[in-house]
Amino acid sequence: MPRLLHIQCSPRKDRSASQQVALGFIDRYLSHHPHCQVSTLDLWDLDLPEFGQHAMDAKYAGLQGLALTPPQQDAWNTLKALAAHLHNADLLVLSVPLWNYSIPYKLKHFIDLVSQKDILFSFTAEHGLQGLLQHKTAVVAYARGLDFSPQSDTPAQRYDFQKPYVEAWLGFVGVKEVHALIVEKTILGNEVDQNARREAVQRARELADHLK
Repeated sequence: MPRLLHIQCSPRKDRSASQQVALGFIDRYLSHHPHCQVSTLDLWDLDLPEFGQHAMDAKYAGLQGLALTPPQQDAWNTLKALAAHLHNADLLVLSVPLWNYSIPYKLKHFIDLVSQKDILFSFTAEHGLQGLLQHKTAVVAYARGLDFSPQSDTPAQRYDFQKPYVEAWLGFVGVKEVHALIVEKTILGNEVDQNARREAVQRARELADHLK
C-alpha cells in the first residue's frame, strides 16, 4: 500500500496556489490508488523546535563518535521523529510558494532540522555522502507571483532560488525522481491568476495519470 506525505509550506491554506496544485495532483492520484495512505505535514501548524545547544552538541558528538548525554539524546530523538515523516512515505508531495526569491522560512527551518548525518544522510570514507531517502518519488508544486519561465522577458529567472534549492536538497537526501509542477503569474490580477491555477492543476492531474 503506497504512502503519500503532503508537506504544506504556505500559511495561505485554501487560498494557496501551490496547495491548490498539489491537492489537484493528490486527488487524481488517489483516484488511481484508492488504498494509498495520505498524511499531511502542515509546517505552519507544527511547533518546530529550535536547533539549539543540545541538538548542535548531539550533532557534533555523533560526528566524533561520542555518546550523547540525556539532553542531547532527547534533542536528537526529536529530530529523528520529524524525519520519520519522510522515511515513512513512498511519495513526497510538497507545496512551496516563492518567498523573497527562495522558500518560506518554515520549510528552511524544517530542512535544517532533519538534514543530519544518520537521519537523512550517511557519510563514510569509502562511500562519501549518501542520502537515506532511497527509492522515493517527489512531486513539488511551486508557486510564483511573476513569470520565471526561460522565455520570460523579465530578469526574474536569475533570482529563482526556490526550485533549485528544493531539488538540490531532495537529491542530497536521496530522492532521485522529482517532478515539478509550476504555477506562475499569481499576482498579475484575478483572471491571470485563476487561468494559471487551472492550467497548473490540469498538468498536475496529467502527471498523476501517468505516475506509478
